Amino acid sequence: MKTKDLVVVALFTAVIAVLGILPAVPVPAIGVPFTVQSLGIILAGCLLGRKLGALSVLLFIILAACGLPVLAGGRGGIALFFGPTGGYLLAFPVVAYLIGWLTENAYPVWKVFLINSLIGALLCNLIGGTFMAFNIGMPITAALKSVLIFIPGDLVKCLIAAMIAVKLREVPSIRRYIQQDIQYNSH
Repeated sequence: MKTKDLVVVALFTAVIAVLGILPAVPVPAIGVPFTVQSLGIILAGCLLGRKLGALSVLLFIILAACGLPVLAGGRGGIALFFGPTGGYLLAFPVVAYLIGWLTENAYPVWKVFLINSLIGALLCNLIGGTFMAFNIGMPITAALKSVLIFIPGDLVKCLIAAMIAVKLREVPSIRRYIQQDIQYNSH
């Protein structure tokens, strides 16, 4: 991995952490807050591609597990991985990888939005809701119904990420970097 790639991964990890400064909106019925950080997870995949996007999110998750207060509301620590939010935290690197992989050649906003929605909103909530059901002893169907509250906000974040990613991909230096990364990952 090149030094430039390491810097990009670290910078995007910082972007995700900074999005945690925005306060989380608690959802009392299920114990999982609504946060803006998933926007950073989706953007990591869209902008950095599967490998670097997943690495930046994985680094973020490791920092959170080590206790750094990088999660929304200044939270951190390994205990969060065994509570209602654990499934979301574990799904984030997978989400970034899949979005990065599927959006490598999807440039129109609507295609990137569709991919973001399927992976960043639906799959992430499916994994998060299922994990939550097992962690707090809730029936899976009830847990999945309860996480439906996140879908509208997540779709807005998916659209914002798609618009930002497509616009930034038009910048020549970013476009060259993404194309180099796609070629590097295909070998």
